[in-house]
Amino acid sequence: MAFFSFPFFLLLLLPFCSPDSSPDGGGQGRKELVPAMFIFGDSLIDNGNNNNLASLAKANYVPYGIDFADGPTGRFSIFVAANLLGLPLIPAHSETSTAYELLHGVNYASAAAGILDITGQNFMARIPFNEQIKNFESTLNQITGNLSADTVARSIGDSIFFIGMGSNDYLNNYLMPNYNTRIQYNPNQFSDLLIQHYSHQLTSLYNLGARKFVLSGVGSLGCIPSILAQNMLTQCSQEIDQSLVHPFNSKMKLMVDRFNQNLTAAKFTYIDTYHIFMEIINNPGTYGFNVTDSGCCGVGRNNGQFTCLPYETPCSNREQYVFWDAFHPTAKVNVLMAKKAFAGGGDVAHPINIEQLAKLKLIQFNNSYSYIEQERGD
Repeated sequence: MAFFSFPFFLLLLLPFCSPDSSPDGGGQGRKELVPAMFIFGDSLIDNGNNNNLASLAKANYVPYGIDFADGPTGRFSIFVAANLLGLPLIPAHSETSTAYELLHGVNYASAAAGILDITGQNFMARIPFNEQIKNFESTLNQITGNLSADTVARSIGDSIFFIGMGSNDYLNNYLMPNYNTRIQYNPNQFSDLLIQHYSHQLTSLYNLGARKFVLSGVGSLGCIPSILAQNMLTQCSQEIDQSLVHPFNSKMKLMVDRFNQNLTAAKFTYIDTYHIFMEIINNPGTYGFNVTDSGCCGVGRNNGQFTCLPYETPCSNREQYVFWDAFHPTAKVNVLMAKKAFAGGGDVAHPINIEQLAKLKLIQFNNSYSYIEQERGD
């Protein structure tokens, strides 16, 4: 489980279509902005890598929109989002076996995954970020066996690489009583450690051909029902956000700037998930929410002591809830946040938003690829 690497169950699909696309129409008349998307992250976007519950997710589709009573091992929102938007399904890595299934990208995300390999050890099934990168490398080998190296390089270089990591390194590592991480590192030292590993991992993806990166910041950990329940709080824990989330996000943004300065053949963009989400938390009525401190589905105080379990009956008015369970936002929140990240201004996306990133033109100089700041031609 994780909270707010980013609610990209919808954003994963938005770059494939024009902003005025409608959910019906079977995808006809839509302009593909990128050839594919490769997804790395945790439970917010794991659509089946930790287990093989794809059929269960489809069978338990809730008519409201995009949420499932999903249990602790993952969320399957991508299935319904793809259907609603009329877009090709981005398959889980565990469910791909042919080159044809890889045409629009692959989802490598895994519930409980983190930047550090030791993160999430409380959960038996998880695929850390390092292993997700290895899985992408195996995908590359599979694709290259069917297409020319130049074709693969251009396609991969023009694809979006979304990475949403970091929250589990706090929730399922630093804040867990059975880890000694807090004894070894103070909060500042731990965020330095995470950024150091993260930088190496992103460089590995770059060396494998990735060029368009979307990095999601960590959202508020102090506002999730799990934290409120554990600490018997009636409002968000500013201490947790200020001591853990803010330093990590600030350093991630600086890392993006360094990459953009040093790796001129690539483009990195940072999504300020914390800023977007706190706008909703601080102004819930503006967005039609009535409940900001409790999950729609869960057990115990704030519905946050245990997360939503399979077949558990959720609340009947989920559109009024900010949180779906102890850790994850509802579909309504996800849609709001995704739209802002896709086409928002500098307060939410740095240095450019995802739509602008998708439209960057890939050009070739002396057998190497780079980008220029203009839209691709039709």
